[in-house]
Amino acid sequence: MTGAPPPDRRRAAALRYVPGETSAPQIVATGDGMLADRIIALAREHGIPVHENPDLVNLLTQLPPDTAIPPALYLAVAEVIAFLLRTANAARA
Repeated sequence: MTGAPPPDRRRAAALRYVPGETSAPQIVATGDGMLADRIIALAREHGIPVHENPDLVNLLTQLPPDTAIPPALYLAVAEVIAFLLRTANAARA
């Protein structure tokens, strides 16, 4: 047994990125099951956008919190950030 959660179990990763403050997005929290549900609920409670990408979350949840994402994930995370910014801007318009 690998210790990995079942494939149908919900997973979440929370990222923080402040241009000029951090060199790359930082992993703030990761979890599966009830912890993933709590991460998502907290994000929504605080107006933080939530984006679902199972392939990306599977990679992010393998990394420890309080670390920068690796360069191999820059493009995938940049696409998510761009999508979330477009969504936020559209909601304000």
